[in-house]
Amino acid sequence: MQFPKGFLAAAIAAGIKPSGKTDLSCVVSDTDCVWAFAGTRSTTAAACVTRNREVYAAGGPVRALVVNAGNANAATGKRGANDNADIADALGSVLNVDQDAVLTASTGIIGHLLPMDKVLSGVEHLPEDLSPQADAFAAAIMTTDLVPKTASVTLSTGATIVGTAKGSGMIHPDMATMFAFAFTDAAVDQAALRAAFPAIVNRTFNAVTVDGDTSTNDMALVLANGQAGAVDSAEFLTALEGVMRDLARQIAADGEGATKLLTVRVAGAATEAEALAAARTCCVSPLLKSALHGNDPNWGRVIMAVGRSGAGVNIEKMTVAVQGTPVFAGRPLPYDAAAVSASMKADEVIFDVNLGVGEAVGEAWGCDLSAEYVSINAEYTT
Repeated sequence: MQFPKGFLAAAIAAGIKPSGKTDLSCVVSDTDCVWAFAGTRSTTAAACVTRNREVYAAGGPVRALVVNAGNANAATGKRGANDNADIADALGSVLNVDQDAVLTASTGIIGHLLPMDKVLSGVEHLPEDLSPQADAFAAAIMTTDLVPKTASVTLSTGATIVGTAKGSGMIHPDMATMFAFAFTDAAVDQAALRAAFPAIVNRTFNAVTVDGDTSTNDMALVLANGQAGAVDSAEFLTALEGVMRDLARQIAADGEGATKLLTVRVAGAATEAEALAAARTCCVSPLLKSALHGNDPNWGRVIMAVGRSGAGVNIEKMTVAVQGTPVFAGRPLPYDAAAVSASMKADEVIFDVNLGVGEAVGEAWGCDLSAEYVSINAEYTT
């Protein structure tokens, strides 16, 4: 997959990851980009989130993003903040742009200082390998991910949007998520983009969960360099949301230890916020996730999760269906449990829920809970 016009990327193995895999990467635009950003609301946010938030508030254009994987540079004090700024300054110097035009992102183990000699040496050499190909960048930002995550769309004008993301564990975003980066050559208004971005993030990345844990480094970005010319605003925002929805689903499907994607579609809610809350609470429920892993159509766990989500419900009008089979409609319905269980042996299992109180809808994505999830995280640093 190629990046949109004017964007180039590079990825190298700088020695941050013990595995020797690529762990330092960048995406560079040859012209200024307008942009939108969302960063975690965690009160222990990493240095990259804090700095990007400050740059975002200043409102200036950006030219590049540099990402390191294998080290979160979180809970590392003033040294970590200075190291993060030095990375931006180093790439800015190589590209001959101001350091405030360079965004940073770090992912990996919390509480470890970056090996700055390796990082800065790598940053110096990154621009030597710039290419329009997106695949190497998508792979370089991974940590426990099993597969790279990319999505793209072409607008009616020929402008394109290309998205990349990483995330597999510690996934329960509280603003954005993991890493999600979108790049476009469409010419868009920065104020309009920033106004629309939070709602798009809320319906996509804030609607995905793997394990209920919000990261210190979560962020979502969209950079637009305008090189393909003007586009219809409504078409662009719809397409951008589609790319981000695709990435969110890929993240859920690649959850640590996951064997299947969980989709919960909620209708009949009083508000979109309540619909999303109900859907996301179902997706994060350890009981429902365990039932999903065992192909157990225990719809009572949906009733339980919705009930604690805070969403308004009319239990007498509420309905639940599993893989298209109605199992509850204000009361238990007769159904073939063996047949429904068999239908759950699929790559994606869908629960449809109607809360019976309004017209709003929402959708969230998660995955099953397997013994492999425990194994991965029991041995993450050892």
